[in-house]
Amino acid sequence: MHVPDGFIDAPTSAVTGVVAAGALAVSLRGARSELEEKAAPLAGLVAAFIFAVQMLNFPVAAGTSGHLLGGALAAILVGPYTGVLCVSVVLLMQGVLFADGGLTALGVNITDMALVTTVVSYAVFRALLTVLPRKRRSVTIASFVAALVSVPAASVAFTLIYAVGGTTDVSLGKVATAMIGVHVLIGIGEAVITALTVSAVIAVRPDLVHGARGLRQRLKLRVNGALVDAPPAPTALTAPVTARTSRRALWVTGLVTSLVLAGFVSFYASANPDGLEKVAHDQGIDRKTEKHATAGSPLAEYGVKDVSDARLSGGLAGVIGVGVTVVAGSAVFRVVRRRRDTEVSPVNTGL
Repeated sequence: MHVPDGFIDAPTSAVTGVVAAGALAVSLRGARSELEEKAAPLAGLVAAFIFAVQMLNFPVAAGTSGHLLGGALAAILVGPYTGVLCVSVVLLMQGVLFADGGLTALGVNITDMALVTTVVSYAVFRALLTVLPRKRRSVTIASFVAALVSVPAASVAFTLIYAVGGTTDVSLGKVATAMIGVHVLIGIGEAVITALTVSAVIAVRPDLVHGARGLRQRLKLRVNGALVDAPPAPTALTAPVTARTSRRALWVTGLVTSLVLAGFVSFYASANPDGLEKVAHDQGIDRKTEKHATAGSPLAEYGVKDVSDARLSGGLAGVIGVGVTVVAGSAVFRVVRRRRDTEVSPVNTGL
């Protein structure tokens, strides 16, 4: 659903740019409360994983494909504020390095793909957890539904933006019907990927999943016929080291998975246009599409310039993209984490 330059007029693009900038400012501040020591490294990995999976277009209908948006996945794994930042980092890398998503439309894309998907999905996710049993399985179920809803919500948001600032005169009713219809199907794929990923992380490190916090229940013991809270188990001296090792293993596994998906599996992704591209072509939205400002980039269109072998070119581009995204994302979240540490340090608190 990457909007290219030319779909939306300049004034509307500017307004969405302001909205996106405001959302990023709020998210940078809000992420300070989410990025605990054990969560900060995961955030950069989440951004890289979203980049990798977005390269895997899957068929959803005749001549149409879809790909992960990632807002729900990021929000549930690392929190809604950090989730907005994760998807925004991905969109920035894609727009600047790979000519995917217009630079003048960056505000539109961040507003639609990062802000709307994250806010809607996390609201649905939290609402479901209030009525579902307090179990890990409930987190997976809520993740599935939240991700499913987030994709058509983004398509509605795009339609509204286009209604205000579209550059072509087309039937908005037809655009809305086509956008929502195909993105409901794409939402199913988004839901499956999100639920499987969240479930996999919960299986090995539930404490690292932001959306699963607070679901752990105290162990009960029956004493003289009554249930009482069991005393907390003694903590071994090696527990912190074990936890760090486990986080490191999860991070390495996630990075290797991302590299394999982007560097190898992406070659087998569907070559059909995604939902927005298909609707834009069928409805005439793309008549005023402008050439991307970085169309001459060595990595444009997810291929390495001057590498003739398509498999090797795409694979190298994917690996480079994952590497750049994880570095950029980790740098952003490290700065946010340091800012948090500075604010709560004894010097600043007067202790």
